[in-house]
Amino acid sequence: MVKLEEARQNANANMVIMLIGNKCDLDRREVTYEEGAQFARDHGLIFRETSAKTAQNVEEAFIQTARKIYENIQNNVYDLSSESSGIKVGMPPSGSGYQHGPPRVDRNTAGCCSN
Repeated sequence: MVKLEEARQNANANMVIMLIGNKCDLDRREVTYEEGAQFARDHGLIFRETSAKTAQNVEEAFIQTARKIYENIQNNVYDLSSESSGIKVGMPPSGSGYQHGPPRVDRNTAGCCSN
């Protein structure tokens, strides 16, 4: 709970937070689904149970979070002109180190036996 309060104090008030209950593949749990879901409701969080072992709901957790952020953008929840929103619009400037698309392979140095 302390970390959640700390995150909220140091971030955008409208940030999306997902609480993930891990190890949903196990029958015995430290926290039940109901307890996790109730905690999330009480604190305004998105909740999803996942399993790192089986990958159950892992991708869905990221997609659900991204959808909520996109929904917030569409509803003008964030001030996109301010860096404090945590969201940057558009492509980063060239030379920033960001590569769009698959990594480039230099044909002159690729492979184990190139001269």
